[in-house]
Amino acid sequence: MLAATLGSRTWLHRVPAGWKLLALALCSVFFFQVTAWWGLAAGLAGVLALYASLGRAAVKRLALLAPLAPLLVGIALLQYLAADAATAASVVLRLLLLVLAADLVSMTTPMLAMMDAIAPLLRPLARLGLDARRLGLAVALVVRFVPTLFEDWRRREEAWRARTGRRPSIRLLVPWVHDLIRLADHVGDALDARGFSSRK
Repeated sequence: MLAATLGSRTWLHRVPAGWKLLALALCSVFFFQVTAWWGLAAGLAGVLALYASLGRAAVKRLALLAPLAPLLVGIALLQYLAADAATAASVVLRLLLLVLAADLVSMTTPMLAMMDAIAPLLRPLARLGLDARRLGLAVALVVRFVPTLFEDWRRREEAWRARTGRRPSIRLLVPWVHDLIRLADHVGDALDARGFSSRK
């Protein structure tokens, strides 16, 4: 999962993890209320400007969105048929905006920093018998895993093109899902070995 982080340090790395997670939460709540496509487009432009401010390596990460293209087209088509073009544009723009905003946090925030920032907010849940440490890890994993999965798909696409000279085939999906399940098992085993087992 460390591959999901940005190699070079930027100004966003220096912002405390708690502030970044708070900004991500507020951004998510705010843009879920925005319905106008032009408002969401403005928000997406702002997020893209943040990527540009982090340098070339951050901008290159936008290629990770390629696996989302078929899904976005399908969602846009369904929304267009169910409502109209403006609604379809709003849904797709909102999804792109929130995925990219989460990636900004993920690639500039170490896992432990995320857990430390989330843990105080989850401590009251200990009264309900829940483990704040494990919940904090779960939230951090969700934020970190999404760009990692996109990166894995991008590598498979590049390997397919290099071997065949053709566009990626739907046949890539089955081994990709298979490897994701294996990855989940490995991560679970690693967490168990480090004392995060749900059986304890």
